[in-house]
Amino acid sequence: MPIKLFHGLSAFPLTPVTADGQINKDRLAQMLERLVAAGVDSIGLLGSTGTYAYLSADERAQVLAAAVEAINGQVPLVVGVGAIRTDWAQQFARDAEKAGADGLLLAPVSYAPLTANEVALHFEAVAGATALPLCVYNNPGTTHFTFTQELLARISALKNVAAVKMPAPADVDFAGEIGRLQSLCAPDFAVGYSGDWYAAPALLAGAKTWYSVVAGLLPVPALRMTRAAQAGDKEAVAAWERAFAPLWALFRQYSSLRVMYAIAEELGLPAGLPPAPLKPIPSTAREAVAQALEGLV
Repeated sequence: MPIKLFHGLSAFPLTPVTADGQINKDRLAQMLERLVAAGVDSIGLLGSTGTYAYLSADERAQVLAAAVEAINGQVPLVVGVGAIRTDWAQQFARDAEKAGADGLLLAPVSYAPLTANEVALHFEAVAGATALPLCVYNNPGTTHFTFTQELLARISALKNVAAVKMPAPADVDFAGEIGRLQSLCAPDFAVGYSGDWYAAPALLAGAKTWYSVVAGLLPVPALRMTRAAQAGDKEAVAAWERAFAPLWALFRQYSSLRVMYAIAEELGLPAGLPPAPLKPIPSTAREAVAQALEGLV
């Protein structure tokens, strides 16, 4: 199993749309080509930043086909396959494998609250639908389901399950959490984190992966901070943290997804409007976004 797929910097791009709400394949290709050129370790397509939960099956298929063509095997591609029904998620997984994806990302999307056993069986079914390695997506902020360490240990033993994408621990003790998960989960189970403003401490504590929102549009500074952390260069990491701090503040205030649409505009890569009912950040905040980018672009 290609465990290294879930190591390093994984960049999550937006899913751009045209003025009439159609998938903007040309703009998506442009965004992806920038990620390939920067040398990110993987690309996370159809994650939360890619608004997978708002897209129809046909729209997901369009995004997947356009991405595979644009990336052309130059960078590993991890595709989000979360869906409210297990059979839908299985089909998305098979579609991703057939299209040429290298790995899968699965969140336990739900309407009715899920039990731990239901989630375990869901992951078993989806992981068994293809031969692709799968990353568990633990995102309680959107799914309202929190994985216990015991459940992660159970799921990590499943065939093809290779990694987990974690939120920051409540006590921000990354080293402690990573150590506990490594002791409980299958060997080589790769523990990584999302939540961009926690990337530096997570990587310095031994996280294998930064699943990054901001890298979807700013891959170069994100990659430089990642490499500094991997090298244990705390001084360089601290400098990058200071450079990113104004952007992290905006992410916290407005949500990283909404701010990413504003960043795309500032970079001359407009992605259209967020899917309704989401709204763009207030126009009064756009100057703050421009200022936050000054030390990064």
